[in-house]
Parts: sequence; structure tokens; C-alpha cells
Amino acid sequence: MKKYILLLLGFLANAALASWAHEHVSSAVFAKSVENRTPIEIITEADNTLGKIYFFTNIRHLTGDKITHRWIYTPTGESEGKIKAQISFNIKGERWRVWSSKNIWHMWTGKWTVEVLNQKNEILLSKTLIYKKKI
Repeated sequence: MKKYILLLLGFLANAALASWAHEHVSSAVFAKSVENRTPIEIITEADNTLGKIYFFTNIRHLTGDKITHRWIYTPTGESEGKIKAQISFNIKGERWRVWSSKNIWHMWTGKWTVEVLNQKNEILLSKTLIYKKKI
């Protein structure tokens, strides 16, 4: 019986980790705001009346490391993006929630990508938001 319980616990742990964005990032989302260390109104696209966008990450098991949010803008109709901001965070606990924000001018329509980098400058994950002109 113990064997089955341990097997079940192992399966459940693997299933939970599989739903994470990355082994060290349990959540990575764009949002309209962050309150009490929680993303509010998670979004995957926005129109150009929203002037500020937040990117929230929940980091796990990287105590003592540093991560960076790299904001990249790819204008509509172009294939190459430009780095618009890089914000770094020192991770001070086993579970550390961090967020950055970008004020986005209404003319900057296109793709906004945030890459989450570790301290070796390796990309842990990236997420993209479509910022489009309001119809």
C-alpha cells in the first residue's frame, strides 16, 4: 500500500511541475496591474489605450540568484525586435514573486515579448503579448 501511495504522490508532483512555465518559474503572466504581490486582470493582448503593462513571475528554488525581465518590442509588420528595457531582481527566498512594468506609448503597436533570464543570461522562458490599435 505504501508503494502505491508513494507512486501516486510522485505522479501528482510531476503533474504539478508539468503545468509550470519552467522548472523554476511556476507562473509568468502579463497583467493590467499587480496588487498585494498578485497579478490583476491577466491578459494576452491589449489595445493601445492601455498605457502600462505589467509582467509578473513567481520564481521557485533560485534563492541567491538574479533574474532579469527583458522587454522586447517588435513593431507591427517587422520581424526583428528591439530591447526596450531590462529589469533585474535578486531572488531572496525559495518562492519569490517579482514583476516589472512598461509604459507603452499608444503608437507602439505590435508584439511585446518578455524574456526571463537567469544570472548566466540564459532564457528560462519568454511570453508574448499583442498590443494592437483600438478599432
